[in-house]
Amino acid sequence: MRQLTIVVKPFRAEAVLAAIAEAGATCYVREAKGYGRQKGYLDRYRGSEYSMAFLPKVEITAWVAAEQYEELVERIAQVARTGRIGDGKVFVIPAAMDTIEF
Repeated sequence: MRQLTIVVKPFRAEAVLAAIAEAGATCYVREAKGYGRQKGYLDRYRGSEYSMAFLPKVEITAWVAAEQYEELVERIAQVARTGRIGDGKVFVIPAAMDTIEF
């Protein structure tokens, strides 16, 4: 079993969720803020400039079988890539097999 933590731009989240659903994996979705090589941007509000250092992202955590995670990571990279800095990241973590349901 593998845990995939996927961080993508908000407008690409639906495509990533569709790819995860095709693989039959379960997932959780959270809003996140990111700061990296894109360095934020300047925003104007009522005549004043504000530095927006943290950009909105979506964090998706999914669990897949060890045999199929490589194929799913490749599919996620295909649908999330726009070719610009800050497209996202995929972290792969071995997951424990013991679970407790309550």
